[in-house]
Amino acid sequence: MATRTMIKDCLAAALLALAAPWAVADDMTLKLDRSGLHLLDAQGAELDRHAVRAKRWDQRGEGEGRVAVLLNADRGHPLLARVRGGRLQVHELPAPDFEIETLCLHLDPQGLLHLFLLGNEGLSEQWLLGERSARPLRRLATAPHPQGCLVDDQRGLLQFGETGVGQWFVATEPEGRPRRWLNEPAPAVRPDWPVLQPFAQTEPVGQQGDAADDPAIWVAPHDVRQSLVLGTNKKQGLLAYGLDGRQRQMLPVGRINNVDLRQGINTGGRRWDLAVATQRDEQTLVLFGIDGRGRVSELARLPTDLSDIYGLCVGRTPDGQLDAFPNDKDGRVQQYRIEWHEGRWRARLLRQFKLDSQPEGCVVDEREQRLFIGEEKRGIWALSIWGLNASAESSAQPQLILPVGRELVADVEGLAVYQGRHGGPSYLVVSSQGSDSYLVLDARPPFTLRGGFRIGINAQRGIDGASETDGLDVTSANLGGPYSQGLLVVQDGHKRLPDGRQNFKLLPWSEVKQALGLH
Repeated sequence: MATRTMIKDCLAAALLALAAPWAVADDMTLKLDRSGLHLLDAQGAELDRHAVRAKRWDQRGEGEGRVAVLLNADRGHPLLARVRGGRLQVHELPAPDFEIETLCLHLDPQGLLHLFLLGNEGLSEQWLLGERSARPLRRLATAPHPQGCLVDDQRGLLQFGETGVGQWFVATEPEGRPRRWLNEPAPAVRPDWPVLQPFAQTEPVGQQGDAADDPAIWVAPHDVRQSLVLGTNKKQGLLAYGLDGRQRQMLPVGRINNVDLRQGINTGGRRWDLAVATQRDEQTLVLFGIDGRGRVSELARLPTDLSDIYGLCVGRTPDGQLDAFPNDKDGRVQQYRIEWHEGRWRARLLRQFKLDSQPEGCVVDEREQRLFIGEEKRGIWALSIWGLNASAESSAQPQLILPVGRELVADVEGLAVYQGRHGGPSYLVVSSQGSDSYLVLDARPPFTLRGGFRIGINAQRGIDGASETDGLDVTSANLGGPYSQGLLVVQDGHKRLPDGRQNFKLLPWSEVKQALGLH
């Protein structure tokens, strides 16, 4: 009985809204009746009218910024109506490929307007509205013949009824996995961090599902505008993108998970730009060379004794050599010296240690000779390398510098270090995957947390936000234009605007610096 009552109440509210006028300003109101949508003055005189037979509508805003959406009952198309200069501006929007049962609006925390279109057969869509246009953000599974459609903007919840079942609540946030609750919504888990906008994104990877994983940034030595973002497609191989996001190369080297690179490595009597990736089918390290023009080529596959190789990072030693730090799902972390020896490439094991559970993301801070590694369910560890207390024979004693908790929400994923210029402060950037956010810590003890941020929609450039990020990378190099203070690249676990295959998002470091008040 309670369930039926809730559905009736929700439906009654929606029907009441159909006939009731809404205030636009002190001297104007909107009214919908069987003859159409009317704009009225304070005395009820009609200022403008749009003739339409509509069976559903909703509105947001105030004054000249009032926006309404209506469902044309004859054509099945949604209509977008705006009040401009005391007149109505009405535009027909394209219809989705399903029959619309009801619709409603949502104003998000970024001030962007969204439209929910709920279908008769349980298939629905969320659109991003522009001045005269609408772009699909994502598809949603809702309920057949949904009853009513209301959005609580403050709580970020879409509400509708399902006959014989109850009231459904769906999170309006388009990023991340769709979340819904029956009758009682769960509290929000996302921290109140500032929302930043990406400047660019890469072309999607070639495979559906969880494919893109980890990026690495290569700085072109002669023209920084020709710099690259390497990215792993763990179902196919290694990808190389320009700063414009276009794919330049694809190396089908198999199921590689993490990638990292360093430039100016001294080995075999010459200097190299080298990238290393973990190959999960072979339990090997795949070694790549990058020439001065940004052309990537495979150099070797180097065996390890790991049984389920997973994450990896690399570091340039004080004397210019390359060390790789792959890890295993069983918690083992190893340190290999990658070198050209007697006419071939080899990986020489230096030492290893073990965490209690699965690690993945890690980064080497060469300036401080320190390794940061993320244990996915427990937190971030720090360990000295290359110094007097980090010889091949010494036992590793990592320090837990930030446990999983309120700010850092499991899984702990990508880690990268922003090396401050001219001796300035350096920062550790971490993917807090469970909260779809990113934390910034001082890279030196006591590793103070400077804050966090999320990556939201850039409506002007048609780029969605980022969520459930696996790997990330950052550079402080001046790459020109928006990246003159550096570049942050993150993997996006859920491509929206519209739904699609995963990709990587590019964010100017200046946005992070300004939002968190960094030096």
